Amino acid sequence: MASNPTATSAGPLVEFRAEFARCWNRLPNKALFFTLLAAWLLLFQFLGTCTFGYVDTTSLMYWLYNAFVKSAGNEDHGLLIPFVVLVLFWWKREQLLALPNRLWSPGLILLALALLVHAVGYRVQQQRLSVLGFFGGIYALMALAWGRAWLRAAWFPFFLFAFCIPIGSLAETVTFPLRIMVTKIVATVAHILGLDVIREGTQLFNSSHTYSYEVAAACSGLRSVIAILCLSTIYGFVVFRSPWKRLLMIAAAFPLAVLGNSLRMMCIIAAAEVSGQETGNYVHESAIFSLLPYVPAIASVMALGHWLREQPPEPTLPLQPKTV
Repeated sequence: MASNPTATSAGPLVEFRAEFARCWNRLPNKALFFTLLAAWLLLFQFLGTCTFGYVDTTSLMYWLYNAFVKSAGNEDHGLLIPFVVLVLFWWKREQLLALPNRLWSPGLILLALALLVHAVGYRVQQQRLSVLGFFGGIYALMALAWGRAWLRAAWFPFFLFAFCIPIGSLAETVTFPLRIMVTKIVATVAHILGLDVIREGTQLFNSSHTYSYEVAAACSGLRSVIAILCLSTIYGFVVFRSPWKRLLMIAAAFPLAVLGNSLRMMCIIAAAEVSGQETGNYVHESAIFSLLPYVPAIASVMALGHWLREQPPEPTLPLQPKTV
């Protein structure tokens, strides 16, 4: 008898729906939470921002979307974070549903603090404060509806929303030192390899000036630093329980991202040294070479995680009763 391909392909979807329905039925205080959540979202839709100089909207959510998509620092990773948080909540569903869920009145205090943060941000026209209040308020609503135990268990997924706060012009204080660092690393490696490379500030060129490159703000590596930092943070918290191992995974993100970006710049300089500026430009624009800041860094994160892996405890044999 021939199998039904439609039924086979729909199997995982049917299983997901059944599992979602089971978890939904076990979740208490749904009406309270989602009613308050809808009111909270409406507040930030119509009273989210009062600054109309750059984005003509009252919606903080639209302001965030515009900041992610049109930012000079390419902060579009912020669009992926909410989905990552939802996946982590789904991954932890059994742990969360097993907690003693009940109304927790101190959640109202946290909600009031989040509202105060937004009010200050709204008054002084600092949307980043409002973003902090926005996510903090959702966190407080979860504490109100499901209790302090849920608050502790949900801390890490919600921590990732920190990556949704746009850096914007604040990145200038970080990008310039990164640009200087990358140019110094590339120039040093080039001299070791015997390449004719001269560094002046954030510019790299050879003595005959047949090619010249500048590590601009967009090429500073900040985007790869943020991406690798987010990945290593998720990896560290999901895989490890030891605080020092988690901190080590997070701390490793910065040097790995800088080295990955330096490798890409080194490839550009080497190509220009061999075949001129046009070849270097090709490497600079190549989609394949643009992955260089990520592939070695991600592989290094995985290798570090494997080296730090926590071995499961060895099973112990039950004690044999003594024979008389």
